[in-house]
Amino acid sequence: MNAPIRPVPTPSRLPHLLMLALIAALAGALAYQMLTGPGGGEGAPPAGLAAVYPQPRPLPDIALIAHDGTPFGRERLRGHYTLLFMGYTHCPDVCPTTLVELAAAHRALSTLPPALQPAVVLMSVDPARDTPAVLAGYVTHFDPSFTGLSGTAEALQAWARALGGVYTPEAPHDGAYGVDHSAALFLIDASARLLAVYPASLSAAALAADYTRLVRARSGAR
Repeated sequence: MNAPIRPVPTPSRLPHLLMLALIAALAGALAYQMLTGPGGGEGAPPAGLAAVYPQPRPLPDIALIAHDGTPFGRERLRGHYTLLFMGYTHCPDVCPTTLVELAAAHRALSTLPPALQPAVVLMSVDPARDTPAVLAGYVTHFDPSFTGLSGTAEALQAWARALGGVYTPEAPHDGAYGVDHSAALFLIDASARLLAVYPASLSAAALAADYTRLVRARSGAR
């Protein structure tokens, strides 16, 4: 059954999202410049769409729950690349749009060697409503292989901070509420380290092409 996409009346949402997007863009650009320096980091791949860490950033362990009810820790990020997106099931616009593009990019990347193909993970920023059962019906609507993550508010906020993302629930309006959140895509490498950050609103074709360029450059594959 297709999970419904439910719009939420959030009149102040756009200014908040624009501010978050601007902060994220400025922070990403500054971090990239500080990390790479004038000539780029040692061994860094050619410039592309993502802000790439020349030395991937280690991530702390996590204690979240996958949409199938199983524990999800850092070990489940090892052995493959992961594209992680922060969102929630009641999101009226950016989340479903991004997941549609991620599903198309995932199909396009299925021709890569298995070791280079990414897993796709949606980390909920709305733990009060996004139980594992709710996420199961939502993420698999876009692609059966996608994983949804939920957990305590404290664990999700800690993981968001570790990635460099932010999210803030809005004040309820007639019992409903939205969540302002970073819309970037976080690329995690096979050692569970943050490798790169992609800006929001990339098309599937652009994401697939740049991801392929990046992981092939790192692996030495052609």
